Amino acid sequence: MNDAIVISPAAEPTGAVLDVLARAGEIIVGKEQAIKLAMTCLIAGGHLLIEDLPGVGKTTLAHTLAQLLGLRFQRIQFTSDMLPADIIGVSVYDRRESRFRFHPGPVFTQVLLADEINRATPKTQGALLEAMEEHQVTAEGETRRLPEPFFVIATQNPSSQLGTFALPESQLDRFLMRIELGYPDARAERALLAGRSRRELLSGLQAVMNTESLLRLQLDARAIRASDALIDYVQALVAHTRTVKDCLHGLSPRAALGLVAAARAWALLAGRGFVVPEDVQAVFPSVAAHRLQASAELAGLTHAERAKRLLQAVPIP
Repeated sequence: MNDAIVISPAAEPTGAVLDVLARAGEIIVGKEQAIKLAMTCLIAGGHLLIEDLPGVGKTTLAHTLAQLLGLRFQRIQFTSDMLPADIIGVSVYDRRESRFRFHPGPVFTQVLLADEINRATPKTQGALLEAMEEHQVTAEGETRRLPEPFFVIATQNPSSQLGTFALPESQLDRFLMRIELGYPDARAERALLAGRSRRELLSGLQAVMNTESLLRLQLDARAIRASDALIDYVQALVAHTRTVKDCLHGLSPRAALGLVAAARAWALLAGRGFVVPEDVQAVFPSVAAHRLQASAELAGLTHAERAKRLLQAVPIP
């Protein structure tokens, strides 16, 4: 199931990345920041959680990125009666060969859209944990590798809506970044109303990159320099979340590693070979907010407001 890909040492032209962002912006109108954060997450090699109301473009964004990046794409509509085998696959007895043959599920792809993931039961949600962390699945005692790259882009509705099951902290921590789209502004909404159907635009969308170029971009992002002073800043931010009374518990070492990886990818998109504190600040809300449980005093603040409060409390070195 694993694709062997040889990565050449040449760097991916910045123009291709900018082209992906520009074309995605033509489909998801007025959400340039969210698109850039989503692209940052994929370049950093992480999984993405998009939480928002139905109908604001969550599914369209996932499909658009997969198509522009030239990746194999599968979509699962999560429901309360879904079973883990519906994701991983199942073995069926083959009479001609007198043995069981494994039929891979939709998880065996490069981009898996887990649509409305919080409408499935915790048992079914948990079927994705091994895939997201290890890029493999174990079924009936046998471990099978997933293709590379492998991304989960999950969408979820607000927990206040009927028929939802909150994602446990262990699964939330598997998502490198969490973003929101929100309602479009008046100009963007008018462009949507007056323009062509998003489905029609998607059908004519051509790939700008391919698997090899994306894997090469990921290697380039890991080579972006993070100075000792920058690492000190990240450590100070993480340490602050562990001691401040605003948070019931702080960020884990995995979250700290994800913050550095996302900051490197953000710097790459900016065309720089090194990370600056502003890169960390740009990605911090999306990396940290879903991992932090606020105290009762801050429960009324939005995720962005809580993240801003934490950033303001830690001086830049």
